[in-house]
Amino acid sequence: MDSDAWDERYAASELVWSAEPNRFVAEIVAALSPGSALDLAAGEGRNAIWMVQQGWTVVATDYSPVAVDRMRARAAAVLGDDASRLTPLVADATTDAPGDPASFDLALFSYLQLPREQMRAAFRAGVEAVRPGGHVVVVCHAGRNLAEGWGGPSSREVLHDPDEVTDLVDGLPVQVQQSGIRVRPVETDDGPREALDTVVVLSRT
Repeated sequence: MDSDAWDERYAASELVWSAEPNRFVAEIVAALSPGSALDLAAGEGRNAIWMVQQGWTVVATDYSPVAVDRMRARAAAVLGDDASRLTPLVADATTDAPGDPASFDLALFSYLQLPREQMRAAFRAGVEAVRPGGHVVVVCHAGRNLAEGWGGPSSREVLHDPDEVTDLVDGLPVQVQQSGIRVRPVETDDGPREALDTVVVLSRT
């Protein structure tokens, strides 16, 4: 989907995604000392807003201007004076990240679903934005989800299993701290279902 298509999707709904942070993002980030974070493809900002509430200063990007406007409005409503610690920007995750290289403590990719080479470019940009000792967190719909799980994109080319994510960052200055498939319960109109997500945590060397 291009940015215009995402603009239409965000404009057609009051809130496309949950207002709560992703469960795996919350679990991983809660164990880290707050610092400066870069949330790439942040959508309406559910993870970014939550991170500010935990003490982080966040730059959050999305290539949909409508999503970024939503994020800015939600931050003002939810965070009050702390909204100044969230900087929403329109940007493409596959291009150079905003700010100076190696200036963030954390780069977050939460459900950025792109074909392989575009994902490689995004991961490179995210890794280059993080200082040594920082972290890169990737949560995405797994390839296995297409046959074994529920929901998510229907195109295999934008789904990535853990070994595919680690292959895409091969050669970058990172070490793999955690890599695996996680089960995410989903409530649907037809009852509870299970989605399979890839969760990878990298440390910047």
